[in-house]
Parts: sequence; C-alpha cells; structure tokens
Amino acid sequence: MMDRRKFIAATVGALVPLIADAQPAGKTHRIGFLSGGSSSVANTNTEAFRQGMRELGWSEGKNIVIDFGFADGRYDRLPNLATEMVQLKTDIIVA
Repeated sequence: MMDRRKFIAATVGALVPLIADAQPAGKTHRIGFLSGGSSSVANTNTEAFRQGMRELGWSEGKNIVIDFGFADGRYDRLPNLATEMVQLKTDIIVA
C-alpha cells in the first residue's frame, strides 16, 4: 500500500501539467482542496500538499491560490462545498 506522502506527491505531480496547460502563462491558478474530514485532522495532508506544490515551484500567493473545503465528517456537505469551489472558478479540485 502506498504511504500518504507518496500518494500526495504523485497527485501533485499529476496536477501540475493539467494546471500548466489549462491557463495562460503568468496567471495565478486556483486549486480547490476538498476533504470530508475537519481542518484539524486534515492538517497533515494539507501541509504535505502545500510542501509538494512548493517543491514543484508553485507558491501560494505567488502563482497559486488554494481554497480549502472541509465537510467535518458530514459527507452530505461535500456536494455544496464542491459547488462553491466551481463557482470560485477553480482550475482543478483535489478531493
């Protein structure tokens, strides 16, 4: 079974070409990070995601914005959180 850091690194690696091809150069890209858990529980995952993005040259406030949506264990909230991210015109949503 793949450990969490390898999974996140693989996910980030897969996202970068999609983001780069989707928008013109120089644009700040918007990433939605959607989780069924709470922000306190997901802290390890979100920090690993941020670190992976930084290692690939993506920096919050410089060339990406990351919007977080946490359902706090109430999975019925996920569709509304996803809709909000779509309305924010995210380039990609990580779930």
